Amino acid sequence: MGFWANQTLNARGVAEFLDLNKRDVAKLAGVASASVRFDQKIPKEVLDRLKEIANICGLVAQFFGGDIAKTALWFKTVNPLLGNISPRDMIRYGRYEKLRHFVMSAMEENAARQQKRGGGHAGESAASAS
Repeated sequence: MGFWANQTLNARGVAEFLDLNKRDVAKLAGVASASVRFDQKIPKEVLDRLKEIANICGLVAQFFGGDIAKTALWFKTVNPLLGNISPRDMIRYGRYEKLRHFVMSAMEENAARQQKRGGGHAGESAASAS
């Protein structure tokens, strides 16, 4: 996904991927909008939250076999399994932990199905999660 380089998070890249503005990022991290920045002086709270979000994005991309377009679409599409809200909006509303749990459960279910069938593609049952 290009969020990591030399073990450093491209925080701006995460925010841009999900179309999060400074106000959204501030709300997620529990900091003032004026303190949100994406350089060396990024507040620890912002960096920590964006790392968590980057990990969720990476898991979803893995689920879709690395297809960035499908991953982006999944985050922006209203999902009935999430209460008719898009994953992106779940993140914006501070419900990223619930989203992480949902993604982890979907990946575990997918892995179990693949094991029973003796293989398959990672994104094969992605429609069931979207």
